[in-house]
This record gives sequence, C-alpha cells and structure tokens, in this order.
Amino acid sequence: MKKLLLATLLASSAAMVQAQDITFAMEPSYPPFELTNEKGEIVGFDVDIANAICKEIEATCHFKSQAFDALIPSLIKGRGFDAAISAIDITEARAKQVAFSQPYYESSASFISVKGKADLATAKTVGVQNGTTYQQYANAEAKQYTTKSYASLQDAVLDLKNGRIDLIFGDTDVLRDMFEKNPELTFVGERVTDKRYFNNGLGIAVNKSNTTLVESLNKGIEAIKANGEYQKIYDKWMTK
Repeated sequence: MKKLLLATLLASSAAMVQAQDITFAMEPSYPPFELTNEKGEIVGFDVDIANAICKEIEATCHFKSQAFDALIPSLIKGRGFDAAISAIDITEARAKQVAFSQPYYESSASFISVKGKADLATAKTVGVQNGTTYQQYANAEAKQYTTKSYASLQDAVLDLKNGRIDLIFGDTDVLRDMFEKNPELTFVGERVTDKRYFNNGLGIAVNKSNTTLVESLNKGIEAIKANGEYQKIYDKWMTK
C-alpha cells in the first residue's frame, strides 16, 4: 500500500510539473516577431516559437501585451507574467537584471531611409523604438544624429515618410518586413553588429529566481531546433 501511495504521489507531482502554465509577455507591434491579427490575436515568429517550446515541455502557453520598455521592470517585480519573448537582445546589462534562455535567433541592426532622401552622411535625425538596444546604440554610438524615440516603429515610419526624421534604426528583419507595405523605403549603409548592444542573439527573459523555467525553456529550444520545427517557423516568418 505504501509503495502504491508513493507511486501515486510521484506521478501526481510529475503531472503538476509537466502541466505548467507559462504566460509570455510581448509588445505586439513588431512584425514579423509579434503583431496583432484582424481577430485581435497576438501572432508572429515569437508566438510560434513559444508555442513550439511549450509543446515540447508539455506546458500551456498564454500571451499578453506589454509595452516593450516595461517588460524587464515587470519581470523583476514579478508582475503578471512568467517570461518575456519579444525580440529581446541578450546584452550584458540586461543579463544583470534578468535571466535569459539560450539564444533562439541571431539578430543584427540596420538603418533605413526613404529612397533617394538621405544616407548616413547627410542624415540628421534617426528614429528608434523606446527601451530598445537600438535606442541605446543611437544615443551612445551615433551621436552625429538627433535621436527621436517612439513607442512603436510604425509611428516612426509615418514620421520617416513625412520627412520629420531622416532614418530609422532597428532590427534588420523587422525593418525588412516593412518594405512590403512601404516600397519607398530602403536600407542604407552596412548592417551593425556591435555585440555590446546586439548580435548576441535574442533570448527569452525570465526572473532571475526562476532557474527551473530557464532550464525548461532551454530544453524546448534545443528540441525544436533538433526536430526541424524551428526551421519551419523560421521559413514561415523570415523568408518572405
């Protein structure tokens, strides 16, 4: 009887560990990583990656919208979600505040402008998204430009097209995704890969105290890269 009871308790404990709920926060105006569809649902590369990870680790994913510059402060204070997956570059400064999963995406940064309007030499103003490493880079390393910060890059694009700023600086793939709806935009200059700010990969951010969740996420990332699911998701969102 004792053995049966012990086995039952162990099985129940395992089920509790496996049947976890994970709430991911993200800023859903950053296609192709995250965006809101016509039904009001958050979709995108990060959503599909999170769902694939959850399937591997037998967890249930939930998603919520959060301003990008509030993601890490909210994680630190334990407010409302378990992890943040929102094209977050792994940096030394951020790693002092939160724990990161292993990188699930390799990132780089680029400048864009309206075709024929400005280049890196003639530009005077650059738009960036608030709270991002791109904002940090522009303020510290591109001081030849006046920096203007935006809650979303969509707002920056409107100002770029209307001539209120000369450049936008951000994630290469996010900027490329904008070209489909804005064919008048183009890349200018070379990609930027300063590892102090980006190009260390994107990671899933978790409160430093939740080491168990980080381990689970890493197992999930490794599994979807090994079984081909990661490549399917990449091809769906990143190879237009």
